[in-house]
Order: sequence, then C-alpha cells, then structure tokens
Amino acid sequence: MPQNRAEVSGGVLVEAPSLDTRHQLAVTRLAYWLDERLTDLAAIAGVELLLTGHPLTIRVPDILVANPPTLDVARVAVADARLVIEVLSEGTVRTDRVTKFSEYAEVGIEHYWIVDLEDPASMVTYRLVDGEYENFGEHTGKVSLDFEGTPLTLDLDALTTRHAQRP
Repeated sequence: MPQNRAEVSGGVLVEAPSLDTRHQLAVTRLAYWLDERLTDLAAIAGVELLLTGHPLTIRVPDILVANPPTLDVARVAVADARLVIEVLSEGTVRTDRVTKFSEYAEVGIEHYWIVDLEDPASMVTYRLVDGEYENFGEHTGKVSLDFEGTPLTLDLDALTTRHAQRP
C-alpha cells in the first residue's frame, strides 16, 4: 500500500504524494546498501530533517546519511546531515529538482544526490561549492565514486531488481 508523508515548508503543512512500491523498494535497497558501506555514518530512509525553525521547514528525504549519534532523536538537525538523496517519483520531480535543491543548498547540506528510476536508471550527484550546488556527475549503470573517503561502486540498474547490489 502506498505511503503518505507530510512535510512542513515555510510553516505550511504539505502532504507529499503517495510512493509506489518500486520507489519504496529502491529507497530501501539504496539505504541499506549505503548503511553497510559507510561504516562511520548511518543511512536511513524516511526520517524527518529539521531545515529551519522560523519559519518551520521539515523535510523527509528519501534517504539521509548522518552521524549515528543523531539517530536517537525524533528529527535530525541539518548540521548532522552529510548527504541527502531524493528518488524521483510521479509528483515529486519539481519539488526534488527545484524546491528541495535550493532548500538543501541554503542550509548547507554538502552532498545532494537525485536518483531517477526511469529506464535507464540514473543519478546526478551535487556538491555544495561556495553556497551553491555544482553538478559532480551524471551517472547510469555502474557508478564508481568516492563519498567522504569511502570508495563506492553502485549499480543503479540493480535498484529496481530483486537481487539489488549483489556481487
């Protein structure tokens, strides 16, 4: 059954669109895969991220990579967010590529990745440079990159298959 999520943007409650099962499976697979490899960090799906207090802005990124001690709280503070990943779905494209893109940059989240599951699955990686996101790569298929000193090789096509990320 699709899930509904609520976020707060500029003090206004916003109901995010329902997520289909393909989206949910890809998010779960990617979060687990990252969590297993980023040993000093935790990758979790669907956690609230407090961007600003006035006006209140709370986002629920598909995947958040943060320091493990911050996970004992109801919401993760933006200062603890190391990477935010959004997986595009019907109804979220503009929010993920425009609204959240600017919000995450404005509060200083260093890494932002956007995954598109449409065939072929792809990912754009952004890094904050002088307060603005710069495109650090557009990827399809197998992606090799370094995240904070950890080399990662990710098979984007495996996000939508039953045996995701198995060697």
